[in-house]
Amino acid sequence: MRKSLLLFFALFHAATLSAQLQVSDNQRYLLYNGRPFFWLGDTAWELFHRLTLDETDHYLKHRSEQGFTVIQAVILAEFDGLHTPNAHGALPLTGDDPARPDEAYFKHVDEVIAKAAKYGLVIGLLPTWGDKVWKAGWGKGPEIFNPSNAKTYGKWLGKRYGQTKNIVWIIGGDRNPQNKQHEDIWRQMAAGILEGAGSNVKPVMTFHPQPTPLGSATWFHNDAWLSFNMFQNGHCRNAAVYDRIQAVYHKTPVKPVLDGEPLYEDHPVCFNAKDLGTSNAYDVRMYAYLDLFAGAFGHTYGCHDIWQFFAPGREAVNDPHVPWQQAMDLPGARQMAFVRKLMEAGPILERVPDQSVIVENGLPAADRIQATRGKDYLYVYACTGRPFTVNMGRISGSMLQSGWYNPRDGVFKPAGKVKNEGKLKFSPPSSGYGQDWVLVLQDDKRRIAL
Repeated sequence: MRKSLLLFFALFHAATLSAQLQVSDNQRYLLYNGRPFFWLGDTAWELFHRLTLDETDHYLKHRSEQGFTVIQAVILAEFDGLHTPNAHGALPLTGDDPARPDEAYFKHVDEVIAKAAKYGLVIGLLPTWGDKVWKAGWGKGPEIFNPSNAKTYGKWLGKRYGQTKNIVWIIGGDRNPQNKQHEDIWRQMAAGILEGAGSNVKPVMTFHPQPTPLGSATWFHNDAWLSFNMFQNGHCRNAAVYDRIQAVYHKTPVKPVLDGEPLYEDHPVCFNAKDLGTSNAYDVRMYAYLDLFAGAFGHTYGCHDIWQFFAPGREAVNDPHVPWQQAMDLPGARQMAFVRKLMEAGPILERVPDQSVIVENGLPAADRIQATRGKDYLYVYACTGRPFTVNMGRISGSMLQSGWYNPRDGVFKPAGKVKNEGKLKFSPPSSGYGQDWVLVLQDDKRRIAL
């Protein structure tokens, strides 16, 4: 199965990097070269800052083979990104001045972006971490941006990368605006990028917030530059991010939405490992399915050891456990390929969230049942494998094929035909902590390739 998945991902990547990304006509998804693009991201915030080019090649190649499609990375990084040189000895700015970028540093950024394209990966490019706008207790700053130089810096970046096909712009950098000037800084940076890119392209852009009920939509939903909305969940278990995604999903104007920073794998839960332990594959897997089934167009995975590219002797935060090279093969990372496989098995652009199909709607996150469907297929995710009841008749077909998809190994087990009428109760193959399952129902006239 792993070889077939790798072959599929390789063929997909080869076909997608010939045109820039764009929002789909129904304003719910992204397209690449006119084809539906599934965002499966990894938070590699310190990529430009901490890895050599050879290490970068190793990381990007491996993530591509695992089925990831987006790598989120920061130009002006969190770990003293202004004053500690990158792995090749270069600093990003001269004199902390956003109007004076250093060519050697940005040549390395160029090479990383080119390597990502080689492996069929999109770079979710953050111009800066937010501590350069508002320090707020962590991150080393200093605060260097104002609305004027933010636009100058954005315009310079737009000229350099605005025509680059494998870039999504992510403004913000883990800071919520605290006042109008902060909002102006981000708006001016976005305006500069658009101006620098030129009128013949329309860059795809979003904003990376801290936890907040409406994510980026809190400040920028009506801004024309914001192509889609982004959340993060605060690295706690069982946060009802699916409800927040639903709230933004139904806002007007319609825009795509996703969780761009969920609970990382191997992360202190709520930053409190002593009392709550560290997260595991089940924690990160649960968020992926719940968020996607709630209406997200894609999902970002994250790993505590990888976002900071932890290595012995290197400054670290919140007690990472294993070197980043080893962490790339943690179970949750490998299981993200199964998420993508399921999401791409049915027609992506027609998929909608639909909790009305579940009689037991409204259960808490730890025992959540979440549903999504297309015209002739329906997926129901059960966090703990508890039995649930489906209101039938919501998809086409008088008879439906049923089966169970295992998020732990990507195996689909057919379970026979059922009538598409009335209310039917389904019992997953197993139940309990970590025993999550996806019910797959499909019109008997078609087959989802699982």
